[in-house]
Amino acid sequence: MTLELYKMSTCPYCRKVMEYIASMGRTDITYHDINEDKEAEQTLVTLGGKRQVPCLFIDGKPMYESMDIIEWLKVHPQG
Repeated sequence: MTLELYKMSTCPYCRKVMEYIASMGRTDITYHDINEDKEAEQTLVTLGGKRQVPCLFIDGKPMYESMDIIEWLKVHPQG
């Protein structure tokens, strides 16, 4: 399973998701900061349809909203 989190360092909802990921010790998620990487920003808009973060791509399918992402991660532990 491929997991990619599109984020902005200034976004409190992104920080909330990243803090949860860190607390669980997950190492299977690739991060893309759309403020630092314009190519990542374009990918987010092209594949996700909008410039909204946090966005977790799960095998290429976007999931938005921090609580939805956290709930998904709870149900799908790293393994």
